[in-house]
Amino acid sequence: MSRFFIRKIVSPLTRILRVTFISLGVLLMTVSCTHKPLNYITYYSRVNEIDSIYRFKKDTLKAIKQYKRLFKKYPPKNQERVQEFETYITLSDRYHKDFGGKKTLYKLIPLIAPYGEEYKNYFSLYGNYGIDSLTVKNEVAKWKRNLNRTLIDSFSIAFIRDQQDHRNNVELMELDDNKNAKLLKWTFENYGYPSLQKIGLIGNNDVFMPMLTLCSHMSGSEYYPYFKTKLLEYVKSGDCLPRDYATMVDRHHLQFSKEEILYGYYIGNSTHLDTLKINRNRKMIGLPSMQHSDRIRQDFMAELKTKQ
Repeated sequence: MSRFFIRKIVSPLTRILRVTFISLGVLLMTVSCTHKPLNYITYYSRVNEIDSIYRFKKDTLKAIKQYKRLFKKYPPKNQERVQEFETYITLSDRYHKDFGGKKTLYKLIPLIAPYGEEYKNYFSLYGNYGIDSLTVKNEVAKWKRNLNRTLIDSFSIAFIRDQQDHRNNVELMELDDNKNAKLLKWTFENYGYPSLQKIGLIGNNDVFMPMLTLCSHMSGSEYYPYFKTKLLEYVKSGDCLPRDYATMVDRHHLQFSKEEILYGYYIGNSTHLDTLKINRNRKMIGLPSMQHSDRIRQDFMAELKTKQ
């Protein structure tokens, strides 16, 4: 058989194999990227940057554009006071920018559903995109039905227990905190973090269930090292807010280990803060700077006054 004939057979075969290997490589890379978990510390950091563009620089169109890019990569959160997803939608609507219409508005419903009747403030916006108020109410009801009833029952009791005797009886408070710590540890091990999308904010008999409060009271628990590790994992997964983690750690440092606080979220009687160091620490877990946080709080309080 001539070399020319062999080359004619081998050359196409080589090309086929090469294409096959390249395709497999691309597929493996795609699968690898698809299964790589998103780090929500990066998300929160980007939100802080974009919120600064909108809140300080007043560059609304740039903020809308960057939010749109962020929400294509990350399923949105809607943090209390910052309300990044609400802000993106309302600003886009106001400036006649495409934000995804009905599909995006449906994504917003479970993010505002935990806050009682808050969703009713958006009936007009939803109506503009062909979603009537009855549909919104039905979506909220569906969200409530999908909550974890076992955890709601348990945490309703836990939050009542947390506030027994207004936490004035130290012996009772320590006993109740220990019970709640065991419940929280059990929940982590069996259900993950009890986020708003698992238990909501209002429990049985209208019990208010802010995880910020419960996390803060875990600062003196014997399980604190475990909680510190797990909560940071849940910050990265997007289940736990950075401020809840920061509050627990700061309170532990201030009241129990007597160390310098790291994030300035549970300040107590401490007035001597290294702002630059705290801001660096904040950035590492996705928190806004102290100046930025103050501005968010001021804007939030001003907005509340306009609603009164």
